[in-house]
Amino acid sequence: MLKRVHFPTSLLPYLLVAPQVIITLVFFVWPASQAVYQSFLIEDAFGISTEFVWFENFAYLASDEQYLGSFGRTIFFSVCVAVLSMSAALVLAGFADRIVRGATTYRTLLIWPYAVAPVLAGALWVFMFNPTLGIFPYILEFVGIDWNHYLNGSHAMMLVIFAAAWKQIAYNFLFYLAAMQSIPRSLIEAAAIDGAGPVRRFWDHIFPLVSPTTFFLLVINAVYAFFDTFGIIHAVTQGGPANATTILVYKVYNDGFVGLDLGGSAAQSVILMILVIAMTVVQFRYVERKVEY
Repeated sequence: MLKRVHFPTSLLPYLLVAPQVIITLVFFVWPASQAVYQSFLIEDAFGISTEFVWFENFAYLASDEQYLGSFGRTIFFSVCVAVLSMSAALVLAGFADRIVRGATTYRTLLIWPYAVAPVLAGALWVFMFNPTLGIFPYILEFVGIDWNHYLNGSHAMMLVIFAAAWKQIAYNFLFYLAAMQSIPRSLIEAAAIDGAGPVRRFWDHIFPLVSPTTFFLLVINAVYAFFDTFGIIHAVTQGGPANATTILVYKVYNDGFVGLDLGGSAAQSVILMILVIAMTVVQFRYVERKVEY
């Protein structure tokens, strides 16, 4: 007969958890509840009068062509950022895992971009692609491309995608490198003995074994593209030209803080929060079952 183990009641575990609980309540639960409440209100620009309108803000968003257009831009932007950043990080991690000499220096240089603030990352790319002073427009002019992201919406979208993906490569690189280093060397050596080259070993052995990391990074990069790219877009294009780079998170800011439509902005933030939560739940609930561990 097994005896139950009883631990003495202590206040210490609650004290250790309390700071995190307080931070979650103050910086997530409370603002989220305020946004949900405000999404049912219509306020004037000066905040003097307030009217409770139930779901009128959500109904207006459902018929707003600009808001519906921002959905398509957000999906396109998120997919491109995730694919570019994860692909580049996977290739770089594959090379870094094979380096013997100077490995620490090489990995440190690849991690540095993660320490750059989003606004600074956006400013760097703005300077490099400035139509007048930038080096890349000068190079592109030789191949017949007249680069100007201030006037061309496609150029602006490409620029924010490259800037956002570059900022996230270092984060993805860390996880891919850790996943590759956890693979037993005996498996890779056995594949080499069987005659598999570096590329064949990578696609047939290493890539399938890091698929759980790929799934995790897919979720993280989607959330990053939805939320954490605001600073980059604000520094690079400010949503322009002609709303060509106005994704959902930037439209929340633009309507709420620039247009002073607080109720509509709150409704947009609620929809964005529900969308990201639903996407994460669906991926962890169903997609994870298809991952080969």
